[in-house]
Amino acid sequence: MKERLEALRSEALTELETVDSPQQLNDLRVKYLGKKGALTEILRGMGSLSAEERPIIGQVGNDVRAAIESVIETKQAAFVASETEARLAAETIDVTLPGKKPEAGAIHPLNKVVQEIEDIFVGLGYTVAEGPEVETDYYNFEALNLPKDHPARDMQDSFYITDEILMRTQTSPVQVRTMKAAQGKPIKVICPGKVYRRDDDDATHSFQFNQIEGLVIGPNIRMSDLKGTLLQFVQLMFGKQAQIRLRPSFFPFTEPSAEVDVTCSQCGGDGCRMCKHTGWLEILGCGMVHPRVLEMGGYDPNEVSGFAFGMGVERIALLKYGIDDIRHFYTNDLRFLSQFVRM
Repeated sequence: MKERLEALRSEALTELETVDSPQQLNDLRVKYLGKKGALTEILRGMGSLSAEERPIIGQVGNDVRAAIESVIETKQAAFVASETEARLAAETIDVTLPGKKPEAGAIHPLNKVVQEIEDIFVGLGYTVAEGPEVETDYYNFEALNLPKDHPARDMQDSFYITDEILMRTQTSPVQVRTMKAAQGKPIKVICPGKVYRRDDDDATHSFQFNQIEGLVIGPNIRMSDLKGTLLQFVQLMFGKQAQIRLRPSFFPFTEPSAEVDVTCSQCGGDGCRMCKHTGWLEILGCGMVHPRVLEMGGYDPNEVSGFAFGMGVERIALLKYGIDDIRHFYTNDLRFLSQFVRM
């Protein structure tokens, strides 16, 4: 048995000399020193030895194991050192290179426009009000002079959750809630927020968009007050050269109602492809608050009057920045958004 152990030692050390990879080294370790390895197989025969021979053969076995393990450890250390050296060479850092500056973020263009609009109207004495995006049918339609059988409901294809609960189609419900909370006192408020309508996404439409509505109620509020307010807003938003025109329209919650156009920012009113050679671009809707809406809001239409207006934030942003597709605001393309870092 002693001769077999010595032969095993010689064989193992010879094979270990030719090892050239960590995987090959591990395979030889298992082959000679594993639970089913060659050394274990030989030592299992010690049971047939005499009491005098066992210590001698046991010592020889330990010597063989120690010799093989020593070579394996040396080889393993050499492989680790070589791997570390190769990694350091591949990952060398040139400390003389200039550092990378962190990219500065920017306010999203839609949020930027919302903030600018809010600043303008706060400067005109308005307060900002918010309300829930999941609304009741009453606040979204009925309190705005749109009973359940009203044909104008077809103008807004809505996301209903139940028969009485829906995603708001406009921020007008915030105006109704503000009127009821005011308990007959004068109001001067704007209501920004997200609204939802069942619409196909394209260059000018989205199922979710941002809207800002305004409401003024008090004694002797006139249509001329509305026009003056909107003209001042447009000139603060687009420049002193901007002008507006009002065209008769229909909204169930205002009477009379009007669509508001602004002089084309592209051609200054001379006519171009953007404005279809009219010199004007539609920007928002407005009108005098309907007496029925005043009554449902807790006001006496014989004592007070009011005006309201509503605009799409995306529409304002498209005109302000000369953007041709509303989808740019939602695709999170850094090439597009980075243009607004310094604006």
